[in-house]
Amino acid sequence: MKKHIIVLTGAGISAESGIKTFRDADGLWEGHDVMQVASPQGFAANPELVLDFYNQRRRQLLTVEPNSAHYALAELERNFRMTIITQNIDDLHERAGSSNIVHLHGELFKVRSTVDKTDIQEWKTDLILGDVCSKGHQLRPHIVWFGEDVPMIEKALTICKTSDILIVIGTSMQVYPAAGLIHYIPKNTPTFFIDPKPNINSKKNLMVIPKKATIGVKQAIEAIRNL
Repeated sequence: MKKHIIVLTGAGISAESGIKTFRDADGLWEGHDVMQVASPQGFAANPELVLDFYNQRRRQLLTVEPNSAHYALAELERNFRMTIITQNIDDLHERAGSSNIVHLHGELFKVRSTVDKTDIQEWKTDLILGDVCSKGHQLRPHIVWFGEDVPMIEKALTICKTSDILIVIGTSMQVYPAAGLIHYIPKNTPTFFIDPKPNINSKKNLMVIPKKATIGVKQAIEAIRNL
């Protein structure tokens, strides 16, 4: 049976494709307080602002492509079982060819009914007030906002228990939900942490690779082949 590699990815892997991270150094998201554009309260107060914020993100995503780190992970599927658990809302893993992806925070190219959470649609154009589901309710981005449950977290926890190898890319191992998932990885699982400015050091069963994703993923794959 093929070994199961679990990959946790965050903003760092998509940044090299030109995806801007939402949050600026001052904590604002594109000049907005996070609660204005990424919370149920913000959507209730100013839905047009929220819809425009995600319309801009969606337009940008249409202009970028996967990078070599995305493609390298997809290539690994030839020799391993692969599950990518991502905090990213882009579709770059899918476009690179990875086939088993869990999106913890939702997907930018999907929208859903504001009333029925199961009524989800593919959506690549602007979403405006008046765009409604089949039952006449306003559509909203299929994104997990602050204060909302993370519906895919239980699935992710279960998957983590089956890991033979773990790769963490572009997300801090001290920031949740990624940090919480790591507690469910079987003890002594070989782990590779790829980050240009890591907050931890290498130790037994943990190889820290202080590189950006496009370089670090290749190094991790070479190390995995020598396990």
